[in-house]
Amino acid sequence: MNHSQEQYKDGPAHVNGMENFWTLFKRCIKGTYIALAPWHVFRYAHEEAFRFNNRLMGDFDRFFQALRQVVGKRLTYRVLAAVDDAGFMGIP
Repeated sequence: MNHSQEQYKDGPAHVNGMENFWTLFKRCIKGTYIALAPWHVFRYAHEEAFRFNNRLMGDFDRFFQALRQVVGKRLTYRVLAAVDDAGFMGIP
C-alpha cells in the first residue's frame, strides 16, 4: 500500500484487514499468553493466522480443521527441542 498517495486498498488487500489482524494478535498475546519467548513468536503468529483465516467457523469446526491438518504428522521431542546452527530451537 502506498499511503503517500492515499491508497488503502489494492484488490482484496485492505489496510484495515491487517490492522484488524495485528490488533487481535496483540490481544491474544496480552490476554492469553501474557509474554512471548522470542524464538516462538512465529508459532504464535501462525496460530493467530489460522484463527483469523478461519474466523467464520465455529470453535468446534475450527478444532476439527486443526486436527485434520495434523493427522499423519509426527513431532518428537528431540526435533522440537533441537537447536540448529543459527541458534533457533525447534522446527519452523
